[in-house]
Formats: sequence, structure tokens, C-alpha cells
Amino acid sequence: MIKIAPSILTADFTKLGDEIGSVGSADYLHFDVMDGVFVPNISIGLPVLESVRKITDMILDVHLMIDSPARFVTRFAQSGADIVVFHIEAEKPENIRPAINGLHSLGVRAGLSVKPGTPASAVLPYIGALDLVLVMTVEPGFGGQKFIAAMLPKISELRRIIDGRALSCELEVDGGINPETAKLCRQAGADVIVSGNNIFRSRDRAAQIAKLREAGQAHDVRGDQ
Repeated sequence: MIKIAPSILTADFTKLGDEIGSVGSADYLHFDVMDGVFVPNISIGLPVLESVRKITDMILDVHLMIDSPARFVTRFAQSGADIVVFHIEAEKPENIRPAINGLHSLGVRAGLSVKPGTPASAVLPYIGALDLVLVMTVEPGFGGQKFIAAMLPKISELRRIIDGRALSCELEVDGGINPETAKLCRQAGADVIVSGNNIFRSRDRAAQIAKLREAGQAHDVRGDQ
């Protein structure tokens, strides 16, 4: 079954508690962290995560778009993240597996993310240890970008690898997601759909989450997994 992860990047931060409450029917809450170095934008960090953890029992899916993320994965785990995903492009290879192991030692799920220009093969040395792989379907750094359809073959490739190795790793997509692109991503093999603008700019967030879920399920070629 497709999972929906609203991204609070486009939520109204003057009433963040209410905004989070309005998407409680979703499966995960996506939390984007940007540092102005790895990506050309700055967003939110540890203090906000700690506050969000206090007001929701939702699974917090923390996406680190920061330079040298291995320095901070433990702190984000300790601040309330259930899943910590960091970019393979942002870290030295020798630091990636220790970061994954460190998250697991704290009982937190670990994921790697790839930018549009990074091939699926980049995550293969680590995929057996991962709980999630995030395929960016826009360039990371800003919300509201147009979905890059050329990423669909990458999603399909990773789906074949995950299924071929019988891994429990989830496959997540993020960027330009609406009911139409959610359908395409599910057909390609995605398990989790991240959506920001499409949900938080809707008056009825629960209805929009239901539309995204229906789009994924109506065209579900993988069955309920």
C-alpha cells in the first residue's frame, strides 16, 4: 500500500501545530533540513524537530540536505526522528556506513537519498543496510518545482534491485508530486510519496491526502506490501 508523507516545508510555521494536525491521516511527516551549503536554501533544524516531536506521534521522516551529514545524524535521531535520510553526494564514502550503523544502534531507521543527476548504482554498496532510499524527482533545495519525469526509470531500477534481493528497504520519492505524478511513481515502484505544496496549499488536507493515496492504489501494480 502506498504511503503518504506531507512535507512541512510549505506549511504555515506561524501555526505549525495546527498544520501538522491537519495532515494526521498521512503515514509519515516529512521534515526537510537545509543548510545553505549542500543546497542553496536554509530551512529548519534540531530545535524545531524537538518541538514537533512533542506534539505528534506521527512517524518523523527527516531528510537532511546538509553538508557532511554524518556529523549530525545522531543528534537528529536523539531529537525525535524515526527515520533519518541523508544525501550520498554530501558525505565521504568512508563515513556513510558508520552513520547508518549509528542510526540503527539508536533504533532509528536509516536512509540514503540521491539527487536527479546521481545514478541508482551509487547506493548499491549500502542498500542491504538501508531502511529507505529516497529518489529526488526535483533538484533538492526548494519546494514547488516541476516533477522530472526522467527519474521514473531510476525508480524502476531501484525497485527491481530491492525486490530482486528481497530487501525490506522502502523506496521514497520527493519533488513535484500531485495525484498524476504519484500514479506514475507508484507504477514505477515507489512505496512512499512525499508531497508539500499539493497538500499544504489545499483547503482540505485530508481530502488531498486521500486523493494521493487513491492515485497510488488505483494504479498499484505491486499489490499491498
